[in-house]
Amino acid sequence: MSSLVGPDEDDPRGKLPVPEHVQHAIRTLIEWTGDDPAREGLLDTPKRVARAWKEYCIGYTEDPAVHLDRVFEEVGGYNEIVLLKDIPFQSHCEHHMAPIIGKAAIAYLPHDRVVGISKLARVLHGFARRLQVQERLTAEVADCIWENLQPQGVAVVIEASHACMTARGVRTPGVGMVTSRMMGTFLDDHRSREEVLKLMGYG
Repeated sequence: MSSLVGPDEDDPRGKLPVPEHVQHAIRTLIEWTGDDPAREGLLDTPKRVARAWKEYCIGYTEDPAVHLDRVFEEVGGYNEIVLLKDIPFQSHCEHHMAPIIGKAAIAYLPHDRVVGISKLARVLHGFARRLQVQERLTAEVADCIWENLQPQGVAVVIEASHACMTARGVRTPGVGMVTSRMMGTFLDDHRSREEVLKLMGYG
């Protein structure tokens, strides 16, 4: 028997083949929770779940830094804060594989070059679409921008809700976690830090 299962017959476009051992693992989990993986409603669930997780974790297939390769130096002498805020994102915690849903604010103080603003969101999503902890996600986004754009300062603030806390365990909905990372002038100069936090809405 082949280790790969072919596309669903009802999908003429074809779908990502799912290895049988992956489907077996998901069937085992379904059975362990108390349900019957052989019942009609769950027959195709292992393939759906596997493909969903490939999508959730697509960030492992890319290097987020590539989004910062193309920069622009003709900025008319602009040397103030560049900020993209309220960027929605979804990730999954590495401890329970439960959803992390939140928003991020990303700012940098350019030195002599800027990058297209959509690229900041792409960097965030590249790291978020992996198994994560919020603290590391915050640091990875900031470090990537710092190392590749070489700006005067970088500030990243992430606010998110964690289903591993709201839907299980302590089961406390409505709780948000905030993490931040400041680098360069935003770390060393309290006035610059206060300015960027105020622009982000945290002042």
